[in-house]
Amino acid sequence: MKLSIIVPIFNEINYIEEVANNLKNTFINENVEYIFINDGSNDGSEKWLKSYIKKQPEGNTKFINLTKNTGKGNAIHKGLKICTGDYVLFQDSDLELDTEDSLEMYQILKKDKTIKCVFGSRYLTGKLKSNKNYFNEFVGRTNSFIFNILFFQSLSDVHCGAKIISREVIKKTNLTIKDFGFEIDLASQIAKNGFDIFEYGISYFARSFEEGKKITWIDGLKTYYYLFKARFVDNDLSTQFSILFSTAYMMYVGSHFSMGTGNLLMILITGIIGLFVGLKRKAASSSLIYLFCFIGSLFSKGNGKIYAVVLGFIVGLYLSKKISALIGKKTTNRFIHFFV
Repeated sequence: MKLSIIVPIFNEINYIEEVANNLKNTFINENVEYIFINDGSNDGSEKWLKSYIKKQPEGNTKFINLTKNTGKGNAIHKGLKICTGDYVLFQDSDLELDTEDSLEMYQILKKDKTIKCVFGSRYLTGKLKSNKNYFNEFVGRTNSFIFNILFFQSLSDVHCGAKIISREVIKKTNLTIKDFGFEIDLASQIAKNGFDIFEYGISYFARSFEEGKKITWIDGLKTYYYLFKARFVDNDLSTQFSILFSTAYMMYVGSHFSMGTGNLLMILITGIIGLFVGLKRKAASSSLIYLFCFIGSLFSKGNGKIYAVVLGFIVGLYLSKKISALIGKKTTNRFIHFFV
């Protein structure tokens, strides 16, 4: 087995030598290719890397030099294009993570070939941890919680910079996000393609902004856009149509309840429900949900009408699932599968 280690670097002159030495000493007994990407550094990192690469065995270490800072995600994209390993390790260059933990993650994959990806977790660990920034950790945990809801996962640390994925997983992904949103982009595509994501507790030694930490609150805000985009926008045409269709009719259903501010709240809630329905039900089978919601609205009045509609929604949800599964087994017609 061969491992490719991709290390994106932007202004890490104070840490890059130690990171490079740690990786080399840690993976000394493994078949590894190192790929260092200088992402437009202007602090001397580029000069140091060029000197370091010349001293390494030919073919063992590769170097990509980007003259402008284009973002962590884009740097990793460049590395993925030239890597040749059976597995790929993403390793940050800031010494916040321990390379020994990365080796332990890789050894797990070597022992069990059925595992295709392992994510490091800074929160799922009994190892050493140092982090004085409570807000960063709170945001990280919150984002992981939101990711789990959107993608039906159970991850504790979706933003961790240490991840190992197999070549099989790489072939299934089409990564597009070029900045720190790379972590969301990668995790969402792995989840959508049905691969199991395993987690491994690792050490964490957080650094301050004075020490060179680069992620900011702006990156935090962009994360929510990336989460929404990855879940509800970056889908095939059939799923996109289903999402729009189910969101529209669920908002229409919600518009018939309450008045004033309460009515707007109901439209918002039912619209969100519609988003998730569209992810799991194609348009034709989803129509059953609307049909039974309509039938439920014909019964009772006042607040009782809400309960009848909710019951109709549940019945429609159940029947649409059964019908989708039945038709899926009976035909492979692409037109039918677009709607059912």
